[in-house]
Amino acid sequence: MLKNILQLCFISIFLTACSSNNNGHDNVGKKTEEPVYTDNYGRYKYSQDHAPTEIPSLEHIENVTPRYEPYSRGGNKDYTVRGVDYKVWRDITKLTEKGGASWYGNKFHGHLTSNGERYNMFSMSAAHKNLPLPSYVEVTNLANKKKIIVRVNDRGPFHEGRIIDLSYAAASKLDIIKAGTGQVEIKLLHFPEDESVTILNEQENLNGTFSIQYLVTSSAEKAGLLSEKLTKQYKVNSFIEQKNNLYYLRVGPFSSESKTEALLKSVQLDYPKAYIIHKAQ
Repeated sequence: MLKNILQLCFISIFLTACSSNNNGHDNVGKKTEEPVYTDNYGRYKYSQDHAPTEIPSLEHIENVTPRYEPYSRGGNKDYTVRGVDYKVWRDITKLTEKGGASWYGNKFHGHLTSNGERYNMFSMSAAHKNLPLPSYVEVTNLANKKKIIVRVNDRGPFHEGRIIDLSYAAASKLDIIKAGTGQVEIKLLHFPEDESVTILNEQENLNGTFSIQYLVTSSAEKAGLLSEKLTKQYKVNSFIEQKNNLYYLRVGPFSSESKTEALLKSVQLDYPKAYIIHKAQ
């Protein structure tokens, strides 16, 4: 009788341990083959991270172009996760670091990153525990020597031995999707503030009241890819607002209406329906 009771206790403890699941990026590197859907998992649709069910061609996705960017308002304060304190290295200019890399995908796709942008698993982005946001780093797979350049706009991975969490596209370029993790070396690509003035000074992006409405789409993937393209093409910030099932891609915000109008003329060459909106909208 006592033997049977002990067996039942062991089975109960085992099942409880198996059912526990960490939120955040910790389950990255242990992807499920099929998405696990749940209606009661916080803000995420899926309880486990996984690769996209429909994988588009990634050949056209190139490295981001590293450049000077002012640090974002969000995500640059020291913080605590699960009782561990993390410091943000605000004044860092050089960094070489070796360790594990993992990736995160569909579970987090379309949700806010730590600096307030929308995570796009098909962009060349990454998460780091300490680097200021945004930052640019070169990542080298130590096993095959493949290299990529990514833009860091998120926090993580909060898992021992891992130094960077890569987007699905970035991890694919390094051939670590199947394994889930890999050993890498990362190098910070730091740029001092650019004194040159472009058509719209980047400093105006912080407190502006004017934005350009570029596109409305139901595809988070399309919005994310176009957002990257606009940032690179015009050297200005772009952002995505989600309302219901639609994604509103906008450029800005800017403080000068006349300069916004000048940029609008260039934008309308590709998208004639683009128009200026005010912050109140």
